[in-house]
Amino acid sequence: MNHKIVINNIGKLIRLEGMLLMFPTLIGVFLHEKEFLALAVTAGTSIIVGTFLANIKPKNNRIRAKEGFVITALVWLIFSIIGAIPFYATGNIKSFTDAIFETASGFTTTGASILRDVEAMPKCLLFWRSFTHWIGGMGILVFMLAFASSSADEMNIMRAESPGPSVEKMVPKVKETAIMLYAIYTVMTVTLIIALIIAGMPIFDSVCHAFGTAGTGGFGVKADSIAGYNTACQIIITVGMMLFGVNFSFYYLIIMKKFKDLIHSEEVITYFAIYFVASILVTMGTLVGFLPGSIYGDTSIVGFDNVGEAVLHSFFQVASVMTTTGFATKDFNLWGTMPKAVMVLVMFVGACAGSTGGGMKVSRIIIYFKEVMRELQSYIHPSSVRSIRLDGKAVSKDTIRTTNVFLMAYIFIFVGSLIIVCFDGFDLVTSFTAVTATINNIGPGLEMVGPTGNFADFSILSKWVFIFDMIAGRLEIFPVLIMLSIKTWRRK
Repeated sequence: MNHKIVINNIGKLIRLEGMLLMFPTLIGVFLHEKEFLALAVTAGTSIIVGTFLANIKPKNNRIRAKEGFVITALVWLIFSIIGAIPFYATGNIKSFTDAIFETASGFTTTGASILRDVEAMPKCLLFWRSFTHWIGGMGILVFMLAFASSSADEMNIMRAESPGPSVEKMVPKVKETAIMLYAIYTVMTVTLIIALIIAGMPIFDSVCHAFGTAGTGGFGVKADSIAGYNTACQIIITVGMMLFGVNFSFYYLIIMKKFKDLIHSEEVITYFAIYFVASILVTMGTLVGFLPGSIYGDTSIVGFDNVGEAVLHSFFQVASVMTTTGFATKDFNLWGTMPKAVMVLVMFVGACAGSTGGGMKVSRIIIYFKEVMRELQSYIHPSSVRSIRLDGKAVSKDTIRTTNVFLMAYIFIFVGSLIIVCFDGFDLVTSFTAVTATINNIGPGLEMVGPTGNFADFSILSKWVFIFDMIAGRLEIFPVLIMLSIKTWRRK
């Protein structure tokens, strides 16, 4: 392990967080909110400490895969701890564990919260809370790489942080790839902000909700999430969530006018197909309330006044959980068993690889399905040799192997987390969906952690399990496991 290269890069990133903290600091100054002082002190201290660490020069500047994974995992934990300081120092969050939980939830774009009254928080902290979504959406280290000197070794950092079974450069240099990603990300975010303002959402709310939508995070500025805004705003956010759940390589192909390659975007096509099928199923499940002799008896129980509302909110909520954003317009915890079952299933599927969304990723689901079909084919035709193809290209054996190992590691962590969380004594649905919501970076689950609930009542141990799950889920598990391995830290 090259310890100095790790410290050097961590220092650069701590300094970067200090600079990013200046944005909410300036908002606090502009709005005359006293909380700006805690933000300013945290920002200044981070810049000083980060600069000191960044000046520790390594003898060897090479970043191998091992260092890339460790830097990635460490910086997400450190960012969460530093980002939590203003919440705790101002007294807006009383427990430091809760403050770290809230900040980790922001950076990992999970959107799970311990806050019982979000509207009581000052706007400068609400901005920082939502801004963490935007920072974490595309990736903390990808942002740094956009301004760093490019090298082949830095691809190890990008691969460690970017979601999905495989990550390749869009353009020859890592720096140019990072700049391209953030250019697309920024333009789409600004477009979303403008659209929301035109639709009638206040400017501050539009910025915060655009950050939450772009990062597929889900932190809002109102207790009822998106429910209090007009239909136009809800539709814009629905479209926004789905677009940010698409692999950003798809947008690069559009920019480069490689329209023939778009036809082979199997993951994107499957992503939208799953979304529409799931949305229709959820709509059908909620529309049962309008039928004679409905088990609901009164359609007001599920919160709909007419069929149009059922369609609108069903499509919104499926987009919200599938892209792992976590916004809500209705309390889907009150819906029937079938709609809720579909919602939980798409929580596991998630968005596309290379997007800001979480979950297992559509590309992995496709690979798993094709592996099963290939295995069946081998039993029927033992002499046949078939390769698995995705987006018109053969999937390498290494990618298939890591995809399978990811699933095993995912299951082990999920089961272990669930067992620990169950010691809190809450019902199984609450515990199961709480782990599901955190490891898949979704936010809300069902029952106690539903759209109108939160994670405040869980024990400190469970909250640290959730923090681990959120970071592990965002980084696709391996960077965190490598960081925790004793062998990683040995010099030889």
